[in-house]
Amino acid sequence: MIPPSVSLVGSFRQHYAEVVAAAEIFTAAGVTVKSPPISRITNPGRNFVRFESDQPLSLDHHIQAATFEKIFSSDFVYVVNPGGYIGRTTAYELGRVHERGMAVYFAERPMDLPIQVPAGTVLNPRDLVAAVVEGGLRVQTVRRPRVAALPTADLVILTIREQRLNVLLVVRGKEPYRGMLALPGGFVRPGESLEDTARRELAEESGLDSSKLPLQQVHTYSMPDRDPRGRIVTTVFLAIAPNLPEVTGGTDASRADWVEIEESLGTRLAFDHEQILLQTLEHARRLLEYTTIAAAFCPKEFTIGELRQVYEAVWGIGLNPQNFHRKVRGTEGFLVDTGRKRTKQPGRPAELFRRGPAQILYPPMLRPSQG
Repeated sequence: MIPPSVSLVGSFRQHYAEVVAAAEIFTAAGVTVKSPPISRITNPGRNFVRFESDQPLSLDHHIQAATFEKIFSSDFVYVVNPGGYIGRTTAYELGRVHERGMAVYFAERPMDLPIQVPAGTVLNPRDLVAAVVEGGLRVQTVRRPRVAALPTADLVILTIREQRLNVLLVVRGKEPYRGMLALPGGFVRPGESLEDTARRELAEESGLDSSKLPLQQVHTYSMPDRDPRGRIVTTVFLAIAPNLPEVTGGTDASRADWVEIEESLGTRLAFDHEQILLQTLEHARRLLEYTTIAAAFCPKEFTIGELRQVYEAVWGIGLNPQNFHRKVRGTEGFLVDTGRKRTKQPGRPAELFRRGPAQILYPPMLRPSQG
């Protein structure tokens, strides 16, 4: 007979000792504990808890996705919540668990949690073990209605125009938010992948040739109230390219244009596009720190001064030319010297480079504020 399995959730930052104690009780009774790994916490005090058993180079969202796989494969979930405390992360996990219709038990009756707590589901670990293992309680899932959502794709297209960082925006030609600025994007059509939708919408709403833009999937936004038309889940794609041409509106966009990114821009955007733009922009800034993507803003051949202007435009800060030149030339595989010089500008001719074979910057090119 296959033993039952459980995943434990709760505030690992505050109540990890209680989580470990409950896991030991389940394990001693023959119940398989699938999550958490019950190892030492390596980043105490941080919002996202990482364990010694986690791969050091794994990103937080990859670890979270793997954790959800373990939780969803368990027979039931046990919430360790001393004093009835349910933190923000635990509430999110419980929301995902309830969408799946999984059986959930609580150590204590939860406080301020907007979900129904069925009778008989508040038990300490020993009583729950007695009910499940010794008493033969059959853990059954609760069938709940599934949430139907419509998928969309949105795009953050960045380019540098006149040494300023610009983003492609459209003026919405339809409700909701008619007449407001928004990121280009739209609904997935039958037979399309998300990337197909992103490329089609980009061409329809701006006239840009999407086949020449490398799209990178960045994040998915799924808050229930993010769109007044209903439950709409959007996946955001990022593209970076130099000197992109003028654009034109089309379909449900009455106009498209390049808009310089400045502090108040986000407050003028429709839907949750301010949050999307800010988070994707920060993602792009971090890409410049750890990858060679800055060269994607430059033409095929460029000077180090032009490359520095990319960093300054995207990061929004000035850089010391000498220090930048030394770091760039000292990073193996970042640039390839073409052996040619640009002589049309006044002053000493500037050496021309092209993008090298390296994809990752080591050491990284950290922003000055990060040391």
